[in-house]
Amino acid sequence: MARTRLYRNGNLELEDFPVEDISEYVSDPSAVVWLDLCAPGPADLAMISEEFGLHALAVEDARNEHQRPKLDRYRTHSFLSAYAIGMDQESGLLTTSEVSAFITDTALITVRKDAGFDIEQVVARWDDAPDLVKHGVGFLVYGLLDFIVDGHFAAVQELDDRIEEVEEALFEEGTREIESVQRRSFELRKSLVRLRRVVLPMREVVNSLLRRDLHIVSEPLMPYFQDVYDHVLRATEWTESLRDMVTSIMETNLTVQGNRMNLIMKKVTSWASIIAVPTAITGFYGQNVPYPGFGTEWGFLVSTGATVVLSAVLYVSFRRKDWI
Repeated sequence: MARTRLYRNGNLELEDFPVEDISEYVSDPSAVVWLDLCAPGPADLAMISEEFGLHALAVEDARNEHQRPKLDRYRTHSFLSAYAIGMDQESGLLTTSEVSAFITDTALITVRKDAGFDIEQVVARWDDAPDLVKHGVGFLVYGLLDFIVDGHFAAVQELDDRIEEVEEALFEEGTREIESVQRRSFELRKSLVRLRRVVLPMREVVNSLLRRDLHIVSEPLMPYFQDVYDHVLRATEWTESLRDMVTSIMETNLTVQGNRMNLIMKKVTSWASIIAVPTAITGFYGQNVPYPGFGTEWGFLVSTGATVVLSAVLYVSFRRKDWI
């Protein structure tokens, strides 16, 4: 599925025109063409490669999945690879949608691996800033990156909220709560690892676009790209801090479990000490040899009284020390 747009002299002139007509516009310096391909086949990639003179390595990267976020520079164009991030509300895991972009002097070609990347949101950003269209391809690239980076920021915020929920459940009692904290901690750590792989390289991508020798970002667009770069830095720093927080939660959870185990062992040991008193006394008076009070009523009363008194003394003593 392909989608096209033609901007001329800072105005949207055509939309959804046939892909075959692109060759009529790309040679016009006053025109800017946008072509979007969703899940293209080899024939589609071969067509744009021939039409725009794309490098074979860049086309191969656009065809293959799981590319690293990057910006490669070739003689006639640049190749951009990035990821949009979403959050699965049921599982709480991050979802990623890969997008590639070929950037030429008069065209932007976006290649989406699947429909998970919401290109309509990008188009909406372009339409919301008609005054910037006159700046050409750089404006289209800005709208694309702004949408992607904002998605990274929203994902970081969502993970921050989930980490706070885990922190609140960290000191709750109960086996289910302990297991829930462990499971959610590992899920958050897995999501943060995936987020880190996507967010951190974007700093280098945006920084490379800001280089003046690439001639992608014109002078009026510099503040907008610097704003995107600032968001990338904030998302990167926030991701690193969340990573430390999850590690702290996992370590604290182990410490809390150890403390709870020590408390349980302390209580069990205290009760075992109390139970040992009647066991020792009844065992002594159960010997099959004569002893003071053997076979008499007062001997039974003495052993019973000793059992009750000593057990009560131990109970009160342990209770004052908060051992039971």
